[in-house]
Amino acid sequence: MQTRFTEALRAVPSGREAEAILRSCVHCGFCTATCPTYLLLGDELDGPRGRIYLIKQALEGEPVSARTRLHLDRCLTCRACETACPSGVRYGRLLDIGREFVEAKAPRAPASRLGRALLRGFLTGTWFAPVYQLGQALRAWLPGSMQRLVMARRAPRARPVRQLARRVVLPEGCVQRGMAPSIGAASARVLDRIGLCIDPRSRAGGCCGAIRQHLGDPEGALQAARRNIDAWEPALADGAEAVVSNASGCGVMLKQYGELLAGDPAYAERARRMSAAVRDLSEVVAAGPSLALRPDAVRRLVVHAPCTLQHGQRLAGRVEALVRSLGVEPLPAPDGHLCCGSAGTYSLLQGTLSKQLRARKLVALRSADPELILSSNIGCIAHLGAAAPVPVRHWIEWLDDSLA
Repeated sequence: MQTRFTEALRAVPSGREAEAILRSCVHCGFCTATCPTYLLLGDELDGPRGRIYLIKQALEGEPVSARTRLHLDRCLTCRACETACPSGVRYGRLLDIGREFVEAKAPRAPASRLGRALLRGFLTGTWFAPVYQLGQALRAWLPGSMQRLVMARRAPRARPVRQLARRVVLPEGCVQRGMAPSIGAASARVLDRIGLCIDPRSRAGGCCGAIRQHLGDPEGALQAARRNIDAWEPALADGAEAVVSNASGCGVMLKQYGELLAGDPAYAERARRMSAAVRDLSEVVAAGPSLALRPDAVRRLVVHAPCTLQHGQRLAGRVEALVRSLGVEPLPAPDGHLCCGSAGTYSLLQGTLSKQLRARKLVALRSADPELILSSNIGCIAHLGAAAPVPVRHWIEWLDDSLA
């Protein structure tokens, strides 16, 4: 794709990066057939190719309007288009650059900016966990519409206390820690079973930065990345084997630190090393000793692969393979490459589209009549669980409960 960038834009690192990405696109359209919003809306501007043209026009100085922003807002950032692209176009990174540029050229209304600032501050702040857990305690008395927005609380099982020779960093995160602390406890228990303990310096970190990155605060996302590098680098230097993510959305962000901080002289190399040390929990458990399930373990299950796992981290099929290695054959799930509609805060900001995508996904996941749906990301678990007639859980919780 030809570009007509100004010299001033080429002088900026993000401008050079965007131009390189745009020039790698041959506008073949293979991405369009994999785009969930295009399949729903049938509008070229609500598909990757159309959004690429909108970003290109904006960067080249064409007028930018609220309509431009609307089409970019409707993107889930699921990155299914990247998996389908034969040219290796880094669409997700281009979208981040394009959104930041459009936000500056066509600012949102003050009320919208305030709402997004409050949302990202609440979700990543210290108030989220106690407020959400209060909602869980009162869940039985909440109206039906609000009750569906709050996951039923699962009391976390006791974490292991023994110290082992092999250690990993297990980030506590922000949203997942408040919504489902049972996931972190189950992760620690299973890691203990395969000979790994959690380095106590894991707790020194915080939010990965993904929420701020996708809600118009890229500088806040970089600050979160720097804070986590400062917190976990000593553990890696002391022999911790990896930074293990049990939320696939966080895992994508952690693996992008090297890319996002490439222009920061103080952090570029440190960020690259940190990203290289990140592993999804499924990678670590699969590489460990073999495990055996109890005879009464739930076996009629289907695996939902979050977009952040299969497209963002390129780990499609890893959880399914792990389940098979335990002697359980997952039930089929048609159109597994399509997004469930969660996509971080997308389900809150694009509710109509999000619910339509969820309905389609649940039809596919329930087609073989499973007793249980397994996933790898807290957002997907909460979003699907709000409408699914069968339980939706993190696969590590199922494994922890099922081990002999």
